[in-house]
Amino acid sequence: MSDFANYEQVSIYGLDDAAREKLLSEHNECTFMWSTRDGWPIGVIMSYLWKDGRFWLTAGAHRHRISAVRRDDRVSIVVTSTGTRLGGGKSATAKGRCVVHEDRETKDWFYPEFSSHLYAHDAGAAENFCKFLDSPLRVVLEVIPEKWIVYDGVKMFLDQAGKLEDKDKTPLASSDAERLPREIAKRGL
Repeated sequence: MSDFANYEQVSIYGLDDAAREKLLSEHNECTFMWSTRDGWPIGVIMSYLWKDGRFWLTAGAHRHRISAVRRDDRVSIVVTSTGTRLGGGKSATAKGRCVVHEDRETKDWFYPEFSSHLYAHDAGAAENFCKFLDSPLRVVLEVIPEKWIVYDGVKMFLDQAGKLEDKDKTPLASSDAERLPREIAKRGL
């Protein structure tokens, strides 16, 4: 039986690289987050394409998020497995840098691939959406991940049932290896 005692130490339940890749490739919706000029974190739900280890998204150039990432390119993206064939309980958060593209070359490859990804089962809808996207005010966002925070809730439930092998656990993150013991000591627990 596992020594699972509570829901505080979860960094050992990370997604492996293959599972993360599967999640990011199969899904098409994320939460895109940035900071406002006065430092507030904010995010919106956006569709995305995962290609070559990067997130690709699009928005109108007049959107606040575009001004914000031109000012500060640090962003985060969260993708969950909820609503996918993978089932719930999996997530991947990327901390990264955002590049704003307005060039024709990027738009020419991105719009068709993005549309086909979103409308994989309807070529006509994909073609129409591709045309709809192609506006002079639209920009393409490329988010280059620098750090990942990943979680696989299935591993936690397997561990709770005593069915997760140690080899399937991920190394403790500093939040669990260092900060958790300090917090426990601070609270006298």
